Amino acid sequence: MASPQSGAPGALRKSVPAAAANATTTTPSLTALQYAAEEGHPVAQFKLGRMYAAGDGVVRDDIRAFDYFSRIANAHAEDSPSAPQAQIVANAFVALGRYYLNGIPNSKVKADPDRAREMFSYAASYFGNADAQYDLARMYLKTADASRDDFRYGARWLGLAAQKGQHQAQALLGQMLFNGDRLPRQPARGLMWLTLARDSAGPDEAWIKESYNRAFAKASDDDRASALQMLESWVQGKRE
Repeated sequence: MASPQSGAPGALRKSVPAAAANATTTTPSLTALQYAAEEGHPVAQFKLGRMYAAGDGVVRDDIRAFDYFSRIANAHAEDSPSAPQAQIVANAFVALGRYYLNGIPNSKVKADPDRAREMFSYAASYFGNADAQYDLARMYLKTADASRDDFRYGARWLGLAAQKGQHQAQALLGQMLFNGDRLPRQPARGLMWLTLARDSAGPDEAWIKESYNRAFAKASDDDRASALQMLESWVQGKRE
């Protein structure tokens, strides 16, 4: 895996727009949580970031969310991957990467795919975060004419994320294997991944269930039987 660059924390500090860095809230119900965040507690910062990103109990404010996620990334980029807060830090990098991927309208945070790739790559390689690995894979695989190296990197990250149980990665890998989309066709293995993804898909992820249904309808009896055997081996391996 790629090693994180030694200058990562300093480089990340540029991610916080000045206007966002001074953003505060005076909502009484958030006082304790914000106090902890201002004291530098990453759990509180992450909770506030998610609240503002989703508009959960507060008015949605992507700039404030971006600010909280940036504070975590700036302060904890070199924390040990085994530290208690490591996955929170990794998830903050993923959130920042997604903001950079699309930008925040009417703000200083513009779409910057290269910056997004940096964020995903750091969380994927240093922290081993499955969501980052999936997002990074999608960036490498996003075009049908991706270079051989890009496709190789993308397929590698996709496989790592799928093996860790990231259901969107499992669905995409399953589609590619079942259809022979730039990978050698393996319908049984593809159906196995799609089955795992279907079982974990949320109510707003109809594409995963539809992909499974299409594959299952097209699969031969032998492919279905082989997929079931692979699925049983997967489940058994997770239990052991």
